[in-house]
Amino acid sequence: MPVMFLSDLEAASYGRYGGSVPQADLERFFYLDDAGQALVAGLRGDHNRLGFSVQLTTARYIGRFLADPLEGVPAEVIDYLAGQLQVADPSCVKKYAQRQQTHLDHAGKIRKVLKLKDFAQVEAELAVCVGRRAWVTGGSPKAIFADGVGWLRERDVLLPGVTTLARLVARERDAATGRLWESLYAATAGQQRAALDALLVVPPGGRVPELERWRTGPARPSGPQMVRALHRVAEITGSGLSRVELDASVTPRRRLSWPGTGWPRTWRS
Repeated sequence: MPVMFLSDLEAASYGRYGGSVPQADLERFFYLDDAGQALVAGLRGDHNRLGFSVQLTTARYIGRFLADPLEGVPAEVIDYLAGQLQVADPSCVKKYAQRQQTHLDHAGKIRKVLKLKDFAQVEAELAVCVGRRAWVTGGSPKAIFADGVGWLRERDVLLPGVTTLARLVARERDAATGRLWESLYAATAGQQRAALDALLVVPPGGRVPELERWRTGPARPSGPQMVRALHRVAEITGSGLSRVELDASVTPRRRLSWPGTGWPRTWRS
């Protein structure tokens, strides 16, 4: 099922390997330095040393641990790690996933070594950042979601479930949009509010309200379409709604973006 504004594919690929790993990424994220080699040196069995290394580098690369530590891990990752560990048979790693407690214990050790934080530790701080981003830019939920993932990765925070992060983004973005409506409502006079309400009414014989007609751009570039667009601009200008003075806290970028973020069903209190 889609997660709100994310497609099935986007939700399914979140926090997972997205296919093959480029050589540059292998060398950057999957190289075991002296410290990494020392971590696995005391483990018994090639499958444990290789499995631990997979978990260590997976957390480093995608920002979370996998429920099944081998799920979706590309073969080149396992081969690259096996080569560094001098493991002759990389397929032995399959044995690693057979005992869940082992990879859970290893994940706990890796969290301490990499100093990874739980999402709960920063959730409130992230919510403030997401709300500020939504208020200032009016960006799309997907863009803000991607920024949230980047924010967490930069701070060594383990990524939460996709639904958890998506709901946080949706909640804070809705709150920012609500603040915008309140600012617009406070800035309008009675006559302007009546004009806004009228835009939501479908005229006799029409199929959509006037607001939707205003929001619909030219279907194709042509002379008649350009004339129609200019007439629409004249209508909007003549309505007097363009003279609404918003609160100074509404940024210029947000002022430009607000008509496309979804209008409220009514402007009445």
